[in-house]
Amino acid sequence: MQKVTVVILLLSGLVFSMSSWKGDSPSKGKVNWIGLQEAEARAKKENKPVLIDLYTDWCGWCKVMDKQTYSHEKVAEYINSHFIPVKLDAETKNALQWKGKSYAYNANYKVNMYAVYLTEGQLSFPTTVIIPADDTRPQAIPGFLEPKDIESLLKYFGEGYYGKVPFQDYYKKFSGSWK
Repeated sequence: MQKVTVVILLLSGLVFSMSSWKGDSPSKGKVNWIGLQEAEARAKKENKPVLIDLYTDWCGWCKVMDKQTYSHEKVAEYINSHFIPVKLDAETKNALQWKGKSYAYNANYKVNMYAVYLTEGQLSFPTTVIIPADDTRPQAIPGFLEPKDIESLLKYFGEGYYGKVPFQDYYKKFSGSWK
């Protein structure tokens, strides 16, 4: 139920915005993206949720979200300190491993089956996926999110409210500051 509420509330505030990325060194206004395998290893050690930017190369809004949202200084800083960030091409032909399972590329659907798993088959790009720190079911939020739209979502998961407070209750009291 929380997933549906999160999606509905976030989609209600959406406005329809991938530069090249390299997750090598920390810098202002840059998310330090890592690969899925490294994220799994870090998730075992750190008590942080995993944030996955699920994109495709052909997706225009994915590119705009990279330029306007993930390059926003406050967004990048918050993600780097509160999440394990992964940038994942939903159409990768490479086999992906997560929690002992292997996910292959499906040529019929032209997508990696890990993307299908993350979104419960509701593929849309871009999609922001958060795997909570308690390793419960991935929460997929489809669509472009501006910094002001993603702030409540990031802070809900990043500050430990998920699973304790229904999102709609959290959102009613939330006062954002990112523009």
